[in-house]
Amino acid sequence: MALEWVVLGYAAAAEAVMVLLLTIPGLGPLRKGLVAVIRNLLKPFLSIVPFCLFLFMDIYWKYETRPTCDSAESCTPTEHLRHQKSIMKSQRNMLLIVTALVFYWLLFSVTQLVVKIDQLNNRVEKLKNN
Repeated sequence: MALEWVVLGYAAAAEAVMVLLLTIPGLGPLRKGLVAVIRNLLKPFLSIVPFCLFLFMDIYWKYETRPTCDSAESCTPTEHLRHQKSIMKSQRNMLLIVTALVFYWLLFSVTQLVVKIDQLNNRVEKLKNN
């Protein structure tokens, strides 16, 4: 189970690095190649969305089926600690899911904006030359 979260973490980190590289000013000649690579990677990275939905359903199922420790008398201290750790891990994993989805959306949006800006700059150059 931990491997899924590692993969999701690495995917979110890769998306964050790509967004950062697209938004850094001063990478003019490198930007065209970077945009081409990122546009080709957007479709494979789309698999993050169903993967995140699967992991969300896994968290929900674990939440619904785990035993509850409502009062101190119903659980031993060890069970209570395990219950609290489980809640903390679920919250952390949910944050990772949301982060991965937000970074994918940002990467998609920023890439589309950069492509649109390049197209508009090409139009302006054509109009200046004519």
